[in-house]
Amino acid sequence: MAGSKNHDYHILAPDPWPIIGAFSALALTGGGVMWLHNNPYGKFICLAGFAMVLLTMLSWWKNTIKEAHQGFHTPVVSLHLRYGMILFIASEVMFFVAWFWVFFDASLFPSAVVGGHWPPKGIEVLNPFAFPLLNTLILLCSGTTVTYAHHALIHNNRKGLKVGLAATIVLGLLFTSVQAWEYAHAPFAFKGSIYGSTFFMATGFHGFHVVVGTIFLIVCLIRANKGDFTPQQHFGFEAAAWYWHFVDVVWLFLFVSIYVWGGWGAPIHG
Repeated sequence: MAGSKNHDYHILAPDPWPIIGAFSALALTGGGVMWLHNNPYGKFICLAGFAMVLLTMLSWWKNTIKEAHQGFHTPVVSLHLRYGMILFIASEVMFFVAWFWVFFDASLFPSAVVGGHWPPKGIEVLNPFAFPLLNTLILLCSGTTVTYAHHALIHNNRKGLKVGLAATIVLGLLFTSVQAWEYAHAPFAFKGSIYGSTFFMATGFHGFHVVVGTIFLIVCLIRANKGDFTPQQHFGFEAAAWYWHFVDVVWLFLFVSIYVWGGWGAPIHG
């Protein structure tokens, strides 16, 4: 029959959000650059672009959820969605590789500017076995609770799914709170030394990813309460769980390399 579907792929209908998203991202980045250069219109363009990016994300993901409910996410489509998430996480890995590269370049080959010594002389470091270790335990526990939620969903245990998600969200918020307190009481600033700038860039971007992951899980909890996920079809939750495990692993590398090894031998604050 002419026009009948004889494949497992989902051919998307015309959608305005890709082009809207592209121009929104242009406004966000272009306005941000203008703002940094004290252009009087930069702030408004940047904020408008940011609002449009959020609107694009909400609308586009809403359409994706609707497609799943309508049965368009066949096994082949679901597999390709997973490939997309894997590639996204791989790009995030390379993003953090850049910050680790900067840190190890500065620490393994300290220049004369920092006295040929790492950490630079005069820098007091945070005690890695105080709040940083606590945050490590918090994130490790959150990895356990999100895995519990995943297994509960697979076995159609709706209560276990919700409890596991809620516990993970609470642990994520606790991690962010502890890190905010740590930043507020850090004995060094972002500017003034390569140690402070590399520390805050690496750990700060990780903290941003924790916030994003927490929001991701909150959305999953809202959807779980609506009954969206099933043992057979739950890519949205699976993507959130993968992202959260990625955040966990990055923190372990940060804790060992920056907090423990990177501050070894320096005076400890407090």
